[in-house]
Order: sequence, then C-alpha cells, then structure tokens
Amino acid sequence: MSIMEYNGGAIIAMKGKGCVAIAADRRFGIQALTLGTDFQKLFSATDKIYFGLAGLATDVQTLSEKFRMKVDMYHLREEREISPKTFAHMVSSTLYEKRFGGYFVFPTVAGLDANNEPYICNMDGIGCITTPNDFVVSGTAENQLYGMCESLWEPNLEPEDLFETISQALLNGVDRDAISGWGGIVHVITPEGVITRTLKGRMD
Repeated sequence: MSIMEYNGGAIIAMKGKGCVAIAADRRFGIQALTLGTDFQKLFSATDKIYFGLAGLATDVQTLSEKFRMKVDMYHLREEREISPKTFAHMVSSTLYEKRFGGYFVFPTVAGLDANNEPYICNMDGIGCITTPNDFVVSGTAENQLYGMCESLWEPNLEPEDLFETISQALLNGVDRDAISGWGGIVHVITPEGVITRTLKGRMD
C-alpha cells in the first residue's frame, strides 16, 4: 500500500455561478482500521479561501499550520488579503522546496478572488498545479469521485444546487472506497459568506 493511501480520504472542489464549493470525508484510519470519524481535512486560509489536504494525516496537520503561518505573514507584509491564485502558488512552492524528501499530501484549493470569480485547483506531491474549469478531486477515492462528478456537475450551478451536487458526488464516491467515508463536510463559498454543512453517510 502506498503511503498516500495509509490514512485514506476524499476531497472535491467544484465551481458554480459566482460561488465555489469544497467537500471532504471525515474518516481517520490506519489502512482498513477506522480510528475516528471527525478528522479535519479542510481548512480556511481566509474568509474566501479554503484548502483541503488529502494524504498522510501527520503531514496534513503539519502543513495546515505551516500554510496558516505563511498566510498570516503575507497579510502582515502586504497589508492585504491573499488571492486564491497567489495562495495556490504559495502552497505549490512550499511543496516543491521539499521535493527530495517531500510531504505526502495532495492539496486542493478553492476560493473567490477580488472580483468574486471562482478559482479551484489541485496539485500533486511536489506542487504541480492543475486548474480546470469544472471540478478537481483528490484522495484514495479519486477514481470513483471523477465518475460521479462527470455525471452530476453542470455549468453555472447556484449555491444550493452546487451544494446538492457536491454532496451527492462525495457520498456516492466514498461508498465505493473502503478507506474513506464516514460522513462528510461541505463548505460553499459565496460573496455573502461561507455556508458550512455536515453530511451523514454510511457508518460502515
């Protein structure tokens, strides 16, 4: 088993009409053994930027604190909020500078820029960024999530429709992966604020 699959996990980000959503499962386990059902894989960088970390749980916690520190330092130096694209490149360079003994995570970034345009991206373990126009997935369930997202996603979804779409994609995707699941959490980022909801899934 790959070290990337040791703790399991599933993360999706989707674009909507003037909004963006990011969702993750809540399972914390060691291979097939489930140890917890409330593990945090999504974190807020600013009021309009969230990021998810799929991979080794220790690196998830290490990098979430490192990114929080770097965002605070950016805010102090620049005296302005960091944009989603800049934040994504900061994440990418942080991973790339450790490329010879890298972090075992695949980050996903979702947010709204200064013009409230949605931005999503994900990257591999050394920070190579992918920025599609529809959705990104990562984690051990990514093959299943790709199929669900391809089936359900449509352009220009309103916030409530986007929530329903990403929730169904996540719940049905993780049902087909043994080492992710146990409920989920969804953040829908809109110009007015962030809507956060917890999903109940199959607990087996």
